Amino acid sequence: MPSSPNYVRNYRQEKRTSDARGEKLKRNERDRARYKLAQLGMVHKHDGQDVDHIRMLSKGGAPEAMSNLRVESAHKNRSFPRNPNGSAKHNS
Repeated sequence: MPSSPNYVRNYRQEKRTSDARGEKLKRNERDRARYKLAQLGMVHKHDGQDVDHIRMLSKGGAPEAMSNLRVESAHKNRSFPRNPNGSAKHNS
């Protein structure tokens, strides 16, 4: 839904909230995993593929362990059952 015409985003507050949630650290872990598989030639920029963690990071999965990484289509990696609060329903 679009914002109201006079709405002004508070970027400073958005950054504080993001930092408090630890989102930057999570993003770094995901970026390192993709970089690792890109070095092996398994993924490329704009190829429509995601690097998936078999056991989710939010469920205690190892961030960079090769045994926990796989390449999946973006659609399959981003669509899975969720709880009412938005968290994933299962471990994999």
